[in-house]
Amino acid sequence: MARKTQAEQPRRSVVRHGKLPRSSSLKNASRFVLTTLLVVAFSGVATAAYAVWGFVNSAKTVDLGVTAPAAVGAGAQALEGELNILLAGSDTRVGQGYDDGEEGELNDVNLLLHVSADHKNATVISFPRDLMVPIPSCPSEEGEENFYPAMSEQQLNTAMTYGGLPCVARTISELTGMEIPYAAVITFDGVVGISEAVGGVEVCLTQPLVDPKTNLDLPAGMNTLEGWDALQFLRTRYGVGDGSDISRINNQQVFMSSLLRKLKSSETLTDPFKVWNLAKAAVDNMLLSDSMKSMQFMQAAAGTVKDIDLENINFVQYPSLDHPYESGRLRPNYDLAAQLFATLQSGASFDVTGVGGAVEAPPVAEGEVPAEPTEPVEGEAPPADGAAAEGGDRVKLPSEITGLKPDVESCVAGQTSY
Repeated sequence: MARKTQAEQPRRSVVRHGKLPRSSSLKNASRFVLTTLLVVAFSGVATAAYAVWGFVNSAKTVDLGVTAPAAVGAGAQALEGELNILLAGSDTRVGQGYDDGEEGELNDVNLLLHVSADHKNATVISFPRDLMVPIPSCPSEEGEENFYPAMSEQQLNTAMTYGGLPCVARTISELTGMEIPYAAVITFDGVVGISEAVGGVEVCLTQPLVDPKTNLDLPAGMNTLEGWDALQFLRTRYGVGDGSDISRINNQQVFMSSLLRKLKSSETLTDPFKVWNLAKAAVDNMLLSDSMKSMQFMQAAAGTVKDIDLENINFVQYPSLDHPYESGRLRPNYDLAAQLFATLQSGASFDVTGVGGAVEAPPVAEGEVPAEPTEPVEGEAPPADGAAAEGGDRVKLPSEITGLKPDVESCVAGQTSY
């Protein structure tokens, strides 16, 4: 479909969050959002588990080489304690409808879903592909007796090269200090199929997004992205922000927030055909850890997330700094990361107060009174005993830790540095 093109007009505006109204339908539907997210991203975990079991039963699996929690008993309504699931996005061209001649396989997208032990809060953490991190010794494809040596510093997206999905899980686990017993890899075709199954994802742009490297030429305003356009939107980095992987994560978080809002709508959740196609698109293009391949796990995982409200879901970017000698690369900001993961381990409800440079508020319609900007509140890690702030207040993360909430409508700023 032909699209209008507009001249690029670089500009920056004050970031303003618009809190979406919490109607009763939104509140009632939000308990199903993460269930459906798991259907989409983590192998068909359960809005219609009975319908997708045939897909999951035939899914390709891999042993992570870690001890998973005890097998979930039949009839279990939820998993015990916290839940951590890693989702890696593979850039392999093998067997995909997209082939530009690139070879090999990198884990270019790395997301960690964390659900608190009380099952009241969920966080999706994005790790930049350009992050330089230690990579532990990982078993090679030849078996447990053959290991790749540990490395003190390598780019995160090379972990797949040194032992596949198990090595990505080990690397993220050592970086975060969190056990990761469940993991999956999704390919390009999976992203294409998921966006088509929901009928496209609406994304707001405050200015045109033009990136010749991914053949994207999108006008300002609302764009419904589907199929390969959705994939290229998630992959673009030169068309948004300052062209960095950090800006690309901002882009992806806006897309994922919009996808969650689309998934919570009754037109998606009550349409068996869409749910079926969502599960099929995901599972047909995923590699799962064998710890996830059971009907009992799917049902229990669904029960674990079904009552989490949108206001208690956060998309967060792992904090980082410019690398001191590797140009264009990043290094972990361990101080801020310690605050983030202390908050997660505490189980406290929290809010991100900082947003990325490639994110803007929706434009104000003619005649609309603009909302007052939300001033960031300096946050601190919760007390050592894991209690929330005095009086039960929500924890406010430092503004240097950026992210988005799916109950907040946000737009992509397009290119902001030239």
